Amino acid sequence: MEIPELRAEGRMVGDRPAAPPPPPEKPPRRRRRWFVGTIGLLLKTILIVALAGGLAAGGAAWALYSKASADLPDYRWLADYQPPQMSRIYAADSRLMAELAQERRVFVPIEAIPDRVQQAFVAAEDQRFWSHHGVDPIGILRTVITHAEQFGRGRRIGGASTITQQVAKNMLVGADRTIMRKVREAILAMRIEQAMPKARILEIYLNEIYLGQQAYGVAAAAQNYFNKSLDDLTLAESAFLAVLPKAPNNYNPIRHPEAARARRDWVLDRMAEDGYIRPEEAAAAKAEPIIPRPTRRPDMVAVGQHFTEEVRRELVARFGADQTTMGGLVVRTSLDPTLQAEAEKALRRGLMEFDRRRGGWRGPVARIAASATEWLPALQGVQRPPGMLPEWRLAVALEVTDRQARMAWLERPDPRSAAQPRTAALALEEVTWARPVRDGRLGPAPRRMQDVLAPGDVVMVEMLPAVPAQGRTPARPERLTLRQMPEVEGAVVALDPNNGRVMAMVGGWSFERSWFNRATQAMRQPGSSFKPFVYLPALEAGIPPNQLLLDAPVELMTPQGLWRPGNYGGGAPKGWVTMRTAMEQSLNLVTIRLAQQVGIGAVADTAARFGVIPNMPRFLAMALGAGETTVLRQAAAYASFANGGKQVAPTLIDTVQDRHGRLVWRTDVRQCAGCESGGPESGPPELTEERRQIADPIATFQMVSLLQGVVQRGTGTRAGEGLGRPVAGKTGTTDDYKDAWFVGFTPDLVVAVWIGYDEPRTMSIAGVPDADVTGGRLATPIFRDVAAAALQGSPPVPFRAPPGVALARIQLENGQTILEAFRPGTENAARPPADPFATGSGVAGAAAGLDSGLGGLY
Repeated sequence: MEIPELRAEGRMVGDRPAAPPPPPEKPPRRRRRWFVGTIGLLLKTILIVALAGGLAAGGAAWALYSKASADLPDYRWLADYQPPQMSRIYAADSRLMAELAQERRVFVPIEAIPDRVQQAFVAAEDQRFWSHHGVDPIGILRTVITHAEQFGRGRRIGGASTITQQVAKNMLVGADRTIMRKVREAILAMRIEQAMPKARILEIYLNEIYLGQQAYGVAAAAQNYFNKSLDDLTLAESAFLAVLPKAPNNYNPIRHPEAARARRDWVLDRMAEDGYIRPEEAAAAKAEPIIPRPTRRPDMVAVGQHFTEEVRRELVARFGADQTTMGGLVVRTSLDPTLQAEAEKALRRGLMEFDRRRGGWRGPVARIAASATEWLPALQGVQRPPGMLPEWRLAVALEVTDRQARMAWLERPDPRSAAQPRTAALALEEVTWARPVRDGRLGPAPRRMQDVLAPGDVVMVEMLPAVPAQGRTPARPERLTLRQMPEVEGAVVALDPNNGRVMAMVGGWSFERSWFNRATQAMRQPGSSFKPFVYLPALEAGIPPNQLLLDAPVELMTPQGLWRPGNYGGGAPKGWVTMRTAMEQSLNLVTIRLAQQVGIGAVADTAARFGVIPNMPRFLAMALGAGETTVLRQAAAYASFANGGKQVAPTLIDTVQDRHGRLVWRTDVRQCAGCESGGPESGPPELTEERRQIADPIATFQMVSLLQGVVQRGTGTRAGEGLGRPVAGKTGTTDDYKDAWFVGFTPDLVVAVWIGYDEPRTMSIAGVPDADVTGGRLATPIFRDVAAAALQGSPPVPFRAPPGVALARIQLENGQTILEAFRPGTENAARPPADPFATGSGVAGAAAGLDSGLGGLY
């Protein structure tokens, strides 16, 4: 049975054909209105939502802007900003001594930066730099698109910061990676653009940007990478520098040459795209390889590190640490590099000679395996001792026999080449000084090499060059010798007595071993080198140099007990002697009596006037040098003897200029009348003397004459040997041989020398005569060598006598006849002998406060 079909009319039909459907009716008009209304409502809703969203976004943006701009740093100072610049210290001959900097930076004004360098950085970092207003919307859009394309790939996407934004980031807001920082950076960039011209912004950027290799700014980078100035850079090299702000380490041409070249070529393409260069120029530059030529640091004076550090401390004290290291100061000093080198050699030679005579052998630096396969890597692992001289080598003893040791070390023939092993024999004759020290006594000289070395011992050696025959002295072949750094220390100061300029200063054996400057920081007893300041007030009081003084025992009761000073070596007193003899022989007992006669207050006043001991206690023991002073003070004080009694303020710095070349400080305060007018018709200029007269000129010249006698006949004869010119000076050796001094001078040079241990202790050792550790034995040869180097090639100059001094010929105790200097009318004024201690008046008061443990006695 067939299932009837259900029709639209809702009734069943049979086999009859269905009636055709009626024609469709037109939709009513109200349905069209409903449709249009619905669409309109939807559009209104969308518009309202969009407007509300826009208002909300605008409000949020305004809130973000308000918050970001609420506490923005002041940017207006950038208009006058000067990037930090290193300060430079120069020697007297204009050679570079040191660079003081926290960052290696060379500031170059925008006018001096080549256009190609500017164009390369603009093309690489900010193509629309010259047209945008601080923020580049096109660059931001490009970055957003690139970020979307790279999303999810784990790659860091670069920002869209303009050069102005980078200036704001580097100088004002920091580099933290936050949205707020970017907003603040953008706001500041727009304000900076309104406050200063584009050229100034680019100048700051190119001088401030870090470009790797410790280089800040394009000028320092050009030097560090290519050893060139900006003007000498090629197009390819300029493009390479523009690569570096992105990631200096990733594009280092030595470690990553391929990446550096690819990035450089990209910069060249950008320059061609922007029309800065032609395509053929870009192609030619791409063909050039990147050849880094790392700059050598400017040739610097290799000596005078203690001097340089003293200059640095003075600059910090005067200008502050920031100005010293970042102010671009140009400092010109008084250092004579040649004399400084000779002074360092002389001091080291003297210290090594003392150490060989009295220091004894203190053993090897280290011990390692001495087998043929193990010694090389083991020796490479031994650390070089601080203070070891550059010409010395660490060597290991491979084989040791009775007469010699076979030594091996590493030699580097060229600084850029690998070290090569070298061997040589160390003869027994070169180690005979290496005596052992047992219980404070020097042992016997070694009789065989095993007494000094064993296989595996690492010691310091030096290869001495061959010496040709000279006269009766036979030639000596090249030979290896044993070395050891001395424990004893020393200091030397050489200055010009006419202006106080310090020409050389040695603060110790090695600045590498110790930064402590013993010339300026070590307070030591001067010993008998203080005696001229006891004798000078006597001369100023009219006591003539031929006055007889008593050399006899002195006993003083002090709170510490009975004090019995004595002469050097405990020799018998000489009785009545002249003032000259007492000075030449450095007689302590005469000095005590003379100090009592003139008054210890007068001695303290003299010490203060000369600056040797500004606040000397009024104790009689101070007359023997029991106070404390420095080597530099001693040199300056003796300089006043050499220049006729004028005050000397020692100086290390001549002038200081700022980064613009303006003079900001000068130590020479003399006024020059006629220096500015010039011309032959104006006559020679006249310098106004500004130094204070601190001592009577005649008494000062008398003291110079006495100190000449010290060098000619007294305790300082070694000082003048071979100099062939007038030399004056005084030795000093303190109680228990803790300090050895000699301060000597000529009319144009003062040299002060000190030797001793940093922790004061005796330099005497059992088994060696004590005369070996006096100032006349240790310090005078060093003075002689320094003076010979300073005065080489100059004619002898006599000491200048002041107006009014009387010169009379007298006969000394030994029968020698000399010219003695007298104050007019005192040629025959020497009084009969008198002993200030005879009646005891005033002795107790003068002795009060004496400390038997103080005092330089010799």
